[in-house]
Amino acid sequence: MALPEVLSERAPAKINLTLHVLGRRADGWHELESLVVFSRSGDLLTLTPGPDLTLEVSGPGAEAAGTSSDNLVCKAARNLAVRVEGLTLGAFRLEKYLPVAAGIGGGSSDAAAALRLLARANHLALDDPRLMDAARATGADVPVCLAAKGRMMAGFGEKLGPVLSLPPLMSLIVNPRVPVETKQVFARMNVTPGAETHFGKHPEIAEGLQPDALYKLLRKGRNDMEDAACTIAPIIGDVLAVLAAAPGCKLARMSGSGATCFALFADCKAAARAKKTILKAHPDWWVKVSLLN
Repeated sequence: MALPEVLSERAPAKINLTLHVLGRRADGWHELESLVVFSRSGDLLTLTPGPDLTLEVSGPGAEAAGTSSDNLVCKAARNLAVRVEGLTLGAFRLEKYLPVAAGIGGGSSDAAAALRLLARANHLALDDPRLMDAARATGADVPVCLAAKGRMMAGFGEKLGPVLSLPPLMSLIVNPRVPVETKQVFARMNVTPGAETHFGKHPEIAEGLQPDALYKLLRKGRNDMEDAACTIAPIIGDVLAVLAAAPGCKLARMSGSGATCFALFADCKAAARAKKTILKAHPDWWVKVSLLN
């Protein structure tokens, strides 16, 4: 008897190279503009197709990932099931490596990976509009994680620009293992519904940029949530200072609503040296060298 087929997908970290808060809509949602890229590594999600929906979570981040009933993997699967009649579901197994509530879209990327797996198991094209509908119903960051490729994201996450051909960026991603809730950061920013922020326009990101040109544009951008997040979790400022001081660092910035920060380097050796130095001084921090694109 043949063993059931096991399908697998990586759920990479989502990194906001920029994150501009343009204002807040009358309905309470914040209007954002962000250049998003993804790491080459992250969580691992597998699916053994079957009639029933189950989820088992393991790995170093399993405890913080929550129960299967409230995990975004199951939520995404249920949202697709109501849109696709007779959808084959199955047993998911999530190996959780990315930190939770960290500003790198770990749960959203897991949910997007679940949708990709269900598409494969049910012979659905990845551009099937029902997949994107299910992604939007699952969470604001899930749509951009569905393709997991560099692009501009706007609105509250529902507006996606075309996939961009960006040069791979060597990065060091650091989380001090302090969770930060996005709602808290937005509350601290205190943007009135219906108001605009007037922080400034996002630089235009064109196709075919060389690394130095992209670095220059990224320096013109910013993360408007940094100041509020640093007030809530001052250790974020410490992480940014450590990264900015690393030899060879070209840019240090917070991702999303924090507390994860990243630094961009010209090459892997500089990033690896910085990782070694940071872990020696802060062995309890989560530190990862990764290519972003």
